[in-house]
Amino acid sequence: MDQYTLNLLVVGATFALYIGIAIWARAGSTSEFYAAGRGVHPVMNGMATGADWMSAASFISMAGLIAFGGYDSSAYLMGWTGGYVLLAMLLAPYLRKFGKFTVPEFIGDRFYSNTARMVAVVCLIVASVTYVIGQMTGVGVAFSRFLEVSNDTGLYIGAAIVFVYAVLGGMKGITYTQVAQYIVLITAYTIPAVFISLQLTGNPIPGLGLFSEHGATGQPLLQTLEATLKDLGFNAYTERNDTTLNMFLFTMSLMIGTAGLPHVIVRFFTVPRVADARSSAGWALVFIAILYLTAPAVGAMARLNIMTTMWPNGVSGEAVSLEDIQTKDELSWVRNWEVTGLLKFEDKNGDGQIQYYNDASADMQALATERGWQGNELTTFNRDILVLANPEIAGLPGWVLALVAAGGLAAALSTAAGLLLAISSAISHDLIKGAVNPNISERGELMAARIAMAIAIAVATYLGLNPPGFAAQTVALAFGIAAASLFPAILLGIFSKRINNKGAIAGMLAGLLVTVVYIFLHKGWFFIPDTNSFSDSDPLLLSIKSTSFGAVGALINFAVAYVVSNATEEPPEEIQDLVESIRIPKGAGAATGH
Repeated sequence: MDQYTLNLLVVGATFALYIGIAIWARAGSTSEFYAAGRGVHPVMNGMATGADWMSAASFISMAGLIAFGGYDSSAYLMGWTGGYVLLAMLLAPYLRKFGKFTVPEFIGDRFYSNTARMVAVVCLIVASVTYVIGQMTGVGVAFSRFLEVSNDTGLYIGAAIVFVYAVLGGMKGITYTQVAQYIVLITAYTIPAVFISLQLTGNPIPGLGLFSEHGATGQPLLQTLEATLKDLGFNAYTERNDTTLNMFLFTMSLMIGTAGLPHVIVRFFTVPRVADARSSAGWALVFIAILYLTAPAVGAMARLNIMTTMWPNGVSGEAVSLEDIQTKDELSWVRNWEVTGLLKFEDKNGDGQIQYYNDASADMQALATERGWQGNELTTFNRDILVLANPEIAGLPGWVLALVAAGGLAAALSTAAGLLLAISSAISHDLIKGAVNPNISERGELMAARIAMAIAIAVATYLGLNPPGFAAQTVALAFGIAAASLFPAILLGIFSKRINNKGAIAGMLAGLLVTVVYIFLHKGWFFIPDTNSFSDSDPLLLSIKSTSFGAVGALINFAVAYVVSNATEEPPEEIQDLVESIRIPKGAGAATGH
């Protein structure tokens, strides 16, 4: 069976499974559409949360970031994982105890203000829409490579699948579909990693293989990688290049941005009890850890494989030849990905070989002059292809390649569905029922939710087909917005009785505006003279990059909320009692008489 047919069968089987689950778990009420009827088992919810949280960024992009960023990219591991722990410990149980359906509903009730609720709706929609663009674009890329259709056609197919199980099932259908998607994505991620770890080190556990002896050199794999990078003029894998301030702020931005993402928070509204919210948080961390403990090994091993592909006999020998790339089966992955435009090479000096090295390194420039090289000839290597191409680079069986294709699509579709549900819930429950038509019937609200979901899918598909000029930075913008606007409001709403509606609204608006303006100025998206020259290596403020500014925006949010609240009247007594009831278990202190 050829690879295309195998890919089609495996991906088609997973899609049929998702649609079958959606039909079985069709939502029949608003409670089922928004919160799966609050009847999801903690283990199932933990698995669904893992799929919802581990987007295409985790499955497709993170290993590539680690592979080429080394030590500096460890911030992604610390930030995203730490953010989930923050969410599980500080927010999820209390929000479940509050008993509402959406994050804006919590903010509106806690701060006794429909205006606060509408501001939260705006923050949620902006953050979720920017985040979903990357997921839909990832669907198109995966389809175009593995099912040999155009990027646009792939997007339409992915949107149609999400439409069926999200519009039909709502949170109920999405939850059980995400359980299946988690199984698919984690299997697709770990099986190639096990194979590659065995190939390179003989150790079947990738996380341990990272520190085992490399079979070809007899040295530890990381030491082999460090030496190879040094030979080619690249920075050492374990060397830090970013500033301490920026790394700290970037990690914090990812952490609190993760904790403030509404599509993850609402997962904890689906369990029967507060204790189940805590339990499902623990299970989710276990399921997430399986991928996150594997990703560093995948990144390091893939980077080593790429360099040894380009230099089969080391830099002292000859680079891979154009003839080998065109004829040898083990190099077919280069030909396959070259067609997508995500990998390109150019024989600049006409010697029939592809020299891959850091041509900005002074040491390599001297060597290049000596050997007649004219610059790095692997001109494009999109880091997002790393996980998808890894099985091909390692020469793994065709069924593994098909499984990886299904896994990449599962990761993108699961998060896209969660984001789209958060958007549609905000429109139908918070905007329509909360402000426009409070007397709408349950049947009418359910229909409005389904229509809002369909419109959200259409908008997400359009943006995926026609991404804005800043599409490459949408994930950073989404995390920055969530960190600077929603997270402080939720945290203060749970743990401070003094923060009132005026403070919460002022804080959210201040954090949102400052963060968006900084990112847009930094990236030159306002088309202001002299700003288009700025880049992340040329920060506007100290050494703070645009991707790190969410943490600063959050601090501004906290400060403004505190100052405004203390300058105005205290919240009503019933609101203060509500806050206390959320944080303190019923009957606490009875045994001691306090």
